[in-house]
Amino acid sequence: MTYILKIISLLFLFSGSLLAEQPKEWQLGFQDPASQGMESIVWFHDYMLLPVITAITAFVLFLILYVCIKFRASKNKIASTTSHNTTVEVLWTLIPCLILIVLAVPSFKLLYKQDTIPPADVTIKAIGYQWYWGYEYPDEKIGFDSYMVEDKDLKDNQPRLLTVDNEVYVPVNKVIKVMITANDVLHAWALPSFGVKRDAVPGRINETWFKADRTGTFYGQCSELCGIKHAFMPITVNVVTDEEYAKWLEEAKQNFALEDAKTNIKVAKKEFK
Repeated sequence: MTYILKIISLLFLFSGSLLAEQPKEWQLGFQDPASQGMESIVWFHDYMLLPVITAITAFVLFLILYVCIKFRASKNKIASTTSHNTTVEVLWTLIPCLILIVLAVPSFKLLYKQDTIPPADVTIKAIGYQWYWGYEYPDEKIGFDSYMVEDKDLKDNQPRLLTVDNEVYVPVNKVIKVMITANDVLHAWALPSFGVKRDAVPGRINETWFKADRTGTFYGQCSELCGIKHAFMPITVNVVTDEEYAKWLEEAKQNFALEDAKTNIKVAKKEFK
């Protein structure tokens, strides 16, 4: 009985919310979806792409084995001189076209849904730097930089290479619009649990959105090779209740006010002169 309880507790640990929002060891599939957009991506992958891929792979394997056995040299002393077969050529042209058409319809619907941004409840600007992220909440006039926490400074239950000093906070069940750009080279802002990934291009603003349907801490990383510390600019987003978000926002307006940051920059320039 004791061993059974231990096994159950381990299963709960590895399937519970503690590790649900970040990559797991030996993970093969997607992270648990936390938005309708990611749920649609998972559905399209699991119920459209995988069956088609599996069927094609099995069929091609069958053909290879069939040809190797039926047309082996020991059974066919005289090689066939067949150069083409009209029926086969028509079939291997039409069938892939039909498969692509079947996949295209839900694919285009999903792409359209991702690119059509509904009216935003919260707008965030993410700026990629070498090698960290900067964030601004334009409507609230706050901004801050987000650096990865070094291994030596990690606390209990903080994942390595994913924990940052200043985390992004957003309210649950609200449309979050993210404007993404870069200050130096190409970066990419990616959050797997939300199905979000957009390139950060210097001099250009790309837009994306998500609507988290549950609270929790969600992790992502820069997904565009941007230099020697590309692997060390993670993304951490806390999805909280409206009350918790309002409380954080009140504190953030005191700690991360953009006007204060501009004032500090001006003072630093004067002292430097």
